[in-house]
Amino acid sequence: MSAPHPAPPMALLAELTHRCPLKCFYCSNPLELVRASGELRTEDWLRVLDEAAAIGILQVHFSGGEPMARKDLVTLVRHAAKLQLYSNLITSGVLLTDEAMAELLEAGIDHIQLSFQDSEQQGAEFIGGYKGAQAKKMDAARRIKNAGLPLTTNFVIHRHNADRVGAMIELGAELGSSRIEIAHTQYYGWGLLNRDGLLPSREQLDRTSEVVEEARARLKGVLTIDYVIPDYYAARPKACMGGWGNRFMNISPTGKALPCHAAETIPDLALPSVRDHSIGDIWAHSEAFQKFRGTEWMPEPCQSCDRREIDWGGCRCQALALTGRADVADPVCEKSADHALLAGFIEQADINAPLKARG
Repeated sequence: MSAPHPAPPMALLAELTHRCPLKCFYCSNPLELVRASGELRTEDWLRVLDEAAAIGILQVHFSGGEPMARKDLVTLVRHAAKLQLYSNLITSGVLLTDEAMAELLEAGIDHIQLSFQDSEQQGAEFIGGYKGAQAKKMDAARRIKNAGLPLTTNFVIHRHNADRVGAMIELGAELGSSRIEIAHTQYYGWGLLNRDGLLPSREQLDRTSEVVEEARARLKGVLTIDYVIPDYYAARPKACMGGWGNRFMNISPTGKALPCHAAETIPDLALPSVRDHSIGDIWAHSEAFQKFRGTEWMPEPCQSCDRREIDWGGCRCQALALTGRADVADPVCEKSADHALLAGFIEQADINAPLKARG
């Protein structure tokens, strides 16, 4: 059944900016990046946080691009703390100086997720396009732990670094992470553009999975390891964002409210803006958030599947990217008529395929 009166979202993903010192080949941001002049103003974000707290949102995740490129980040964190919103910063760490760390602590930041492109300097600089980034990230991790904050280290996996996943886990453990995320590249934005050069081989995936499971057993009770495989090798789709319009709201740098990170790719989807509407009204009444919410929209085989309220039909943006239509079953599902498409994409993947850097 559809949900005419949905419960409030659990979390707000606040994409403050597309600006970032790194130029990662797998970035999921749109190919057309928003300039600083087009971003929401500080007062707009403050109002959005007020509205988030008012409708019962519990968490705010400050993301980007690189959220620390926004000069008002500390102001926004302080306001979130005042509203008793749990605040999480998702950062590359290259701008997290001693002064910045002290300001974030004073403002009331609750948690920091630190992204790494590799376990070693050469691989990190190749993917991120930022010389000296690895050393800055190591310093950032030490600052986070010295501040007494919980640290999550994120490692994005692809064909060029999958063989070093064991070293990545060891690095995360050495840095004192309470959680490590090993996430294979998800193919949206720049990641989709560079799919041929990033998609790992089946052998790499199997070996990565073995290493992760061994580490989970060895480090049980010490830290948690989350593991996200490439959808292209899955038999069943993931419940993207916990289901369309079910648990999360994403606000883009320009103020568009999105049911998921890549929803702007769906043509003819009238995405509302927080410049014009409250997020409560957007969540409950906007056409964009209702379009694929619940189960009534589902085609077969989703409509009669016993997992329809588990995976919610999979990812609409992935269905669009692979088939040209957002309203069909996610091709990741083995029951989809388009599932065979994935074998072709896997076959054409090549580590020597040219990679285009994020703008």
